Amino acid sequence: MAEFKFTEADKNTSAKKSGGSGGKTGTIVFAVVIIVILLMVLFNCFTIVQEGFIGVKYQFGRIIEDDLSAGLNFRIPFVEEIQEVDIRDQIYSVTADAYTSDTQSVNDLQLKLNYRYSSAMLSSIIRDTGINNVENKLLVPNVAKIAKDAIGKVKAEDLVQSRGQVQTTIQSELTEVLNPYGIIVTAFAIENLNFDPAFEASIQEKVIAAQDALKMENKTKEKEEEAKQIVIAAKADADSQVAIAEAEAKAISLIEEQLSNSPNYIEYYTIQKWNGILPQVLGDGVNPFVAISGNSGSAVAAPAQTSPAYTPAPSAASNE
Repeated sequence: MAEFKFTEADKNTSAKKSGGSGGKTGTIVFAVVIIVILLMVLFNCFTIVQEGFIGVKYQFGRIIEDDLSAGLNFRIPFVEEIQEVDIRDQIYSVTADAYTSDTQSVNDLQLKLNYRYSSAMLSSIIRDTGINNVENKLLVPNVAKIAKDAIGKVKAEDLVQSRGQVQTTIQSELTEVLNPYGIIVTAFAIENLNFDPAFEASIQEKVIAAQDALKMENKTKEKEEEAKQIVIAAKADADSQVAIAEAEAKAISLIEEQLSNSPNYIEYYTIQKWNGILPQVLGDGVNPFVAISGNSGSAVAAPAQTSPAYTPAPSAASNE
């Protein structure tokens, strides 16, 4: 059986080869770790702020910027932090009971407030109130109270008929109270009014009666307008008749004036209108007109006849 013997030189060569391989592997691992760390640091240098939000940058817990816009924003890792704040409209709703000035109760009053944070005062809101504390510290104590006070100053009937005006009053008062804290009121609404059933029935009857009265008033005005139109039409007709009569009178006056100035105007007018045909015998009564043939072409009037012409009977001699 063959025997292998390793010399001292062979052992040294083998050790050198194994040591060199391990050093390269360690170097590669170290480089990979460094790259991973650098990538993590690089990714942590940027924070994305979503649309509808505003970024607030903190440095060791202190606000240094409060107006970072939507998109990619830079920060120093482990030193700075960026938090998003929703600056869109927020909704706060509360249910409450209230009384009107005439002691009518309004049950389960639904109040809804729309608001948003002021971008210019965002730092003050965070420092003084806290974004998460706005509702408990500012809205809960003020919305229901101001609404109840405003409703308590009006009558129940006015509240029903003028709800919009009451809402505007409450919104104005809430704006005055919340604006100094950086809360912008955008809308306020009273969503429902629940009165005692008997009171609601009385209001409904009153509204119906008012509507009926308005209808009658409109009908009366319509009749009055029709009467006015009839009077106007009659007056216009009368004025027209007067105008016609005045025109006719003026025409007659002008004709008379013309006749007085020109007596022969009638004969001239008759000749102008004559068709050139002489009349025949007209009628058998008094003063008949008889046409006389001849060259003269004139016509004379026959004497009046009171009785038919007498025709004598034939004599005996003539019969013979």
